[in-house]
Amino acid sequence: MPSLLVVQHTPSPAVQAMLEAVLRGARHPEAGGVSVVVRAALSAGPADVLEADGLILGTPANIGYMSGALKHFLDQVYYPCLEVTQGTPYGLYVHGNDDTAGAAAAVHRIVGALRWRQVAADVQVVGPPGRAEIEACTELGALVALAIAA
Repeated sequence: MPSLLVVQHTPSPAVQAMLEAVLRGARHPEAGGVSVVVRAALSAGPADVLEADGLILGTPANIGYMSGALKHFLDQVYYPCLEVTQGTPYGLYVHGNDDTAGAAAAVHRIVGALRWRQVAADVQVVGPPGRAEIEACTELGALVALAIAA
């Protein structure tokens, strides 16, 4: 069974709501029946990435950048995964109180260097996530799950 790794840093109710929506989408029966593994960014590492068929990354935007926890995760996996995870499907969700662009751009620079393949549009939410944003997170989870189930 294909495995989807969700690496997240969830310090706020808004990011928690987004994570829960992503997981609903990824675990929906019509999303391909993948195994979903959720790891906190500070506890995930290279072994988790090497065992996964795809990833979803989730982070708050902190002063225009991804969380330190997600940056730590990406630093830890970069060299061990660089050559062997090229083409890995991924998706990204970001929450910010006033801006998410810098955080998303920073994540994309690193995963671009890893040569992972984005299979769903980012979900970037500023302020409290509403119904449309939660639905977009659910769709993100489903799209990445479908990409690895195919």
